[in-house]
Amino acid sequence: MPLVNISLLKGKPPTHIRAIADGVHQALVETFNVPADDRFQFIHQHEPDEFIFDSDYLGIHRSPDVVFIHVTAGKWRDTPTKKTFYQRLTQLLVADPGLRPEDVQVTLSPNDRDDWSFGNGLASYVKDADPAGSAALNPISGE
Repeated sequence: MPLVNISLLKGKPPTHIRAIADGVHQALVETFNVPADDRFQFIHQHEPDEFIFDSDYLGIHRSPDVVFIHVTAGKWRDTPTKKTFYQRLTQLLVADPGLRPEDVQVTLSPNDRDDWSFGNGLASYVKDADPAGSAALNPISGE
């Protein structure tokens, strides 16, 4: 279950924001093998004085249209998979809503299976999360 936080400047139309959210989810489904119904996203819109970034860090020129995408997801994905995600996500967001590739910034925060609880006070991806051993398992790996 990736948990996605998307941050951008206030003022974009709802269709622009939804295209970003949809593109992030599509890239996760295609490259991280996330189930289509596994969608948890937060959109954060900021005033200009609350949205501070270096417009030329690492020689990449960012515009005020820059979008910061922070994905918390399991650390069982390897580097080639992550690189494929970055590339596919950028392709999708360039196509719709028309972002520049330089304006797509992504951060991944990997974690372990026991770092997720979907409710009921259980570690949802841990096999022995409840006394009966009936915890939810990862739908991808069965673990």
